[in-house]
Amino acid sequence: MPRALLAGALLLPWLGACSLVKLKDESKAFYSSTVLVGEVTAPDGWAKPIVVAAYTRQDGRLEIAHHTVLHEAGGFELIVPKGQYALFAFGDGNGNLTLDAGEPVGRYSRSPVTASGTGLLMQLNFALSDKPLDEIPVGTAVPAKPVAGGQHSTQAGAIADLRARVFSREFGKHGYWAPMEFFKEAGGNIYFLEPYDPARTPILFVHGVAGSPQDWQYFFAHLDRSRYQPWFFHYPSGASLDSVAYLLYWKLINLQRQYHFDRMVFTAHSMGGLVVRSLLTNPHFPFPAAKAFVSISTPWDGEAAANSGVAYSPAVIPSWHDVRSRGRFIQTLFDQPLPRDLDYTLFFGHGGSYSLLRSANTDGVITLASQLRPAAQAEARTIKGFNEDHVGILSSAEVFRQYELVLAAAERKFGAQAADDGGRVGIAFRYEQDDAAPRSQPVLLLTSVDDARKSITLPIRSADNGSELGPFPPGRYAASLFAYGFRTVPERLAVTVSPGATPRLRFDLAPQGVFSGYIGADVKPGENPAGSHRSPRRDIRIASITFSNGTDTRSLSVDDTPEDRLIETYLAGRDHAGPASFSFVGLAEGDYELTIRAAGYQPFRRTYRIVPGQYVYVQPIDLTPLDR
Repeated sequence: MPRALLAGALLLPWLGACSLVKLKDESKAFYSSTVLVGEVTAPDGWAKPIVVAAYTRQDGRLEIAHHTVLHEAGGFELIVPKGQYALFAFGDGNGNLTLDAGEPVGRYSRSPVTASGTGLLMQLNFALSDKPLDEIPVGTAVPAKPVAGGQHSTQAGAIADLRARVFSREFGKHGYWAPMEFFKEAGGNIYFLEPYDPARTPILFVHGVAGSPQDWQYFFAHLDRSRYQPWFFHYPSGASLDSVAYLLYWKLINLQRQYHFDRMVFTAHSMGGLVVRSLLTNPHFPFPAAKAFVSISTPWDGEAAANSGVAYSPAVIPSWHDVRSRGRFIQTLFDQPLPRDLDYTLFFGHGGSYSLLRSANTDGVITLASQLRPAAQAEARTIKGFNEDHVGILSSAEVFRQYELVLAAAERKFGAQAADDGGRVGIAFRYEQDDAAPRSQPVLLLTSVDDARKSITLPIRSADNGSELGPFPPGRYAASLFAYGFRTVPERLAVTVSPGATPRLRFDLAPQGVFSGYIGADVKPGENPAGSHRSPRRDIRIASITFSNGTDTRSLSVDDTPEDRLIETYLAGRDHAGPASFSFVGLAEGDYELTIRAAGYQPFRRTYRIVPGQYVYVQPIDLTPLDR
C-alpha cells in the first residue's frame, strides 16, 4: 500500500483511540530500545538452524527479551529495551525451538550486555560448542512466533517463499504501522529466491512505504534469470531510515563475506530509494561492490504530508521524521555524493490523477518536484519519466523495457571491467587462539602500489582459510589481513596479481588487547533510535586521553592521521587519537581506566575490562560541559 504515507499523515487523527494508543506505544518502544548485533559461529559440520536470544533472570527463571532464528551460523540482530542482558544461542536441528541433548550451545561470555535504550551494540560475537552449559540447560526453549513461524530465518541469504504470509502485502503494511512488532516477529533481512550463483549478477530490490517483496512480482517474473539473480530487502518501513540503512549494510557485508561478489545492482521504489542512497553515501560504511543504482518514484525532497503528520498527529510513525521535507534526514541526504564509479538512473512517474488533497503535480502520491529534486538529477546519468502512477509504475511493460536497457548498459561496463581481471590470490591464515573463542572475522586488504583507485577491501570468513580469492585487477599490491582484536604477522606482504598466476599469502593472527571509542555527536531526542549508528562529534577536539591499568599507561594527544589511513595505523601497532576518536592497541589483559580531557568539558573517567582477542564495543561517549 504505497499510498499509506500520505493517507496515514492526513487521516491518522481520525483513527480509533485503541489504534492511537498502540501507535504511541510502538513509537515509544522504538525510541527506547537498543539493537544488539553480532555473529555466531558453529562447530565444524553443523549446518542446521541456530536460535539466538537475549535474556534476563527473574526469580531464577530465564526470561527471553527477544530471539531470532538463523538458517545457518552467521550474523544476528536482537532488539531489547534499556537494561542488562545475557546472550545465548543453540543449534536447533529438529526445529522445535528447544535445546535438546547433543545440540551445540554457547553463551556470550562478557555478560551482562548493557543496552542504553538507543542506537546499537556491535561485535557481540560468540561461538557454539558441544560442551554443555549449566546456565543454559537441556530443555531451554524460546516461544514460537505466530506469523513468521519457527524456522523463519533472519540470517542474510535465506531462501524465501513469496507465498508466505510474512512476505505478503498485508504484513508489509504491518511493518509500517507497527515497526517494532514487525521486527520482533520477522526481523529485517535480505532474502534470495534461489541459491546463490556466482555466474549471475545480484540485483537487490528494496520496497517503499508499507511495501513488501510482492510489489516486485512483475520485475521478478520478467527478469532475465540466466544473467541476474534477484534478491530483496524486506524491512519494517515505519522504522527510522538511519536504522534501516545500517541494517541493510550489515546484511550486505555478511553476504559479501560469504560469497565474495564484486558487483551489484540496487533497484529501489519510493522510500526505498532514500534507504539505498543513505547506505551508498555513508563514509563510515563503504560498499564498493555497488556498481549501479536505479531509483523509481523516490521522494528525494521529502513529503509535505509527513510534515503535517509530525506536527499535528497525536501519534507519529518513526519514518515520518525522516521523510518530512524539513527534517534532518532529507536536508542532509545529499551532503555526500554517490560513489564516482556508480551508474545512477532516475525513473519518475507523472500519471497521478487530480486530488483535492494535493495542489501540486504528482504520481498520485509523490510530487514531481520531490521526485525531480535538482541534486538527484545532477547525479543521474539517465532520467526517464513515465505516464504511470506510484503503484502502476512497478507493473508497466514500458518501465521494465527501459529498465532492461539500463541493465544492459551496466552489463557492458561489467564486461569491460572483467576483461581487465588479472588473477587470483591464495590466502592462508591462523588464529593463535582456542577455536572455541569468539573472534572477529578478517578483511583482506590489497593496497595498489601503482594506482590507489584499484585498492581492494574484501571481507572474508574463517572458512576461506586455504582458499583462492579473486579475480582481482592485475598489478602490484601490498597485502594484509585485518582482524579487530588481533595483530597481523607479518604486517603486510608484497604480491603481484597477473593472469594465470596464483600467488600465496600466509598470515598469523595473534590476540592483542584493543580498545577504541569516540565522542558522540549531539543528537536531539529521537535522532539516535534503535539500530541507528551515531556519528562522531565534529565540533570538539580532545586535549588529551589516557588509558592505564596502573602498570601500562598510554597517553595520547590529537594527531592528524586521515580517517582512511586508520587501518594502516592499527596494523602498524600504533595508538591513535583524532579530534573526536581514539584507539589503543597491543594491550595486556586487565582493567583499564580511560580519562578524556577536552577544553570546556569535565574530565571523563570510566573503567573497562580488556581481554586480548575480544572486541570491546564502546557506546558513543558523552562529555559534560563545565557549566553543568
